[in-house]
Amino acid sequence: MMKVVADEARNIYENFEVEKDIYYFKVGRLGLASFHGRNYNIKKKITTEQLDSYIASGRFIKVSSNCYVNAEKVLSLTDGTINFDNSVSETKQIHVPRWRAQSIKNMLSSRKPMAM
Repeated sequence: MMKVVADEARNIYENFEVEKDIYYFKVGRLGLASFHGRNYNIKKKITTEQLDSYIASGRFIKVSSNCYVNAEKVLSLTDGTINFDNSVSETKQIHVPRWRAQSIKNMLSSRKPMAM
């Protein structure tokens, strides 16, 4: 009986949903993307079509040349740091350039006025 329950549970490393599970992702060379979630990092190869669909969905905001943030998962943006969690853990934060922080803040405040 215990084996059946374990088989039915969703394995986040194999079956994660980018739009629902991921805080942010960074795209590297040769289409290798590093997806960062609540308590995991997963590297996976993605195609340019997949990347374009993630961006076109409107859920992800470009914060640097290779980093995209899930706008629905952002908790706050203060002092050039995007926070995804209430903890002070560095893994749940992304630093953004000051010159880009205001435009990101405007995009996020139009989606979630309480976060800003």
